[in-house]
Amino acid sequence: MSTSTLPRPEQGTADRPAPKRRKNGPFSRANLVSTITGGYLPLVLATLVMVLPLLWMMISSLKAPHEILSTDLVILPESPSLANYEAAWNSVPIPRFFLNSVIVTTIGSSIKVLLAVFTAYALVFVRFPFKRVIFVLILVALMVPPQVSILPNYVLIAGLGGVNTYWGIILPGLGTAFGTFLLRQYFLTIPPSMLEAAEIDGAGHLRTLWSVVVPISVPTVATVALVTIVTEWNDYIWPLIITSEASRMTLPVGLTALQNSEGNTGSGWGILMAGTVLVIAPVLIVFAMLQRHIVSGLTQGSVTG
Repeated sequence: MSTSTLPRPEQGTADRPAPKRRKNGPFSRANLVSTITGGYLPLVLATLVMVLPLLWMMISSLKAPHEILSTDLVILPESPSLANYEAAWNSVPIPRFFLNSVIVTTIGSSIKVLLAVFTAYALVFVRFPFKRVIFVLILVALMVPPQVSILPNYVLIAGLGGVNTYWGIILPGLGTAFGTFLLRQYFLTIPPSMLEAAEIDGAGHLRTLWSVVVPISVPTVATVALVTIVTEWNDYIWPLIITSEASRMTLPVGLTALQNSEGNTGSGWGILMAGTVLVIAPVLIVFAMLQRHIVSGLTQGSVTG
């Protein structure tokens, strides 16, 4: 074919730049429609419902009493102050409450995680009678509200002399059906060949657990640990019932003492907000440190029956 028969482009079209697409702004109609249809709007609303009360509590803890009880909406304090935190710190023995919470949470959550690991390992890798029945009972325990066992636990612990003691606070909640269930579901996904290789090397159950199973289950174990720590730290009903002395009260119970000491006065709301921030700040820090393990830990083994 000769070059004379080839079609020639129109004059000027070869050098003409392609038209630029107009970028949509963040609040343009197209982006707003895609946000709503893409399901982001419910996510944003759910986030606001959870975050706004915490944000309002933190801001209110820095306000003066007249700004909290004002008929006009005061969003930001005119002169932020830590006076409410100082008053809360001096009104009740918060350092003692904090130490009690650390002791109860550390000991209780550590024992809970260890028991969950051992129980889940036995349910998956150890042969013994009535294993399925025991697992069904664990599932039933997930459906029973913890408030049902408060009265029997109090009668038992009080009869053993556990009122106003650390072990009386810790002992009734050592079993964790959720942690056992979650770890069991993940252990079922571990290839049996890995356990067989450990058995050939002469490893027993304890060595296999700590050398093979636990190292590859770190995200799931971290998830169980995080949930257990948050639950232990925020527990209110049982420590309130089993303790009557300030020397053994935890931080959530100490908030009640703080509220009773301040009464319903106008200045009491800011002090109570400051005390609440002191209670939730440590657990928020722990959550921020371990939150990356939550999704991976909860999803691993979720398709296994």
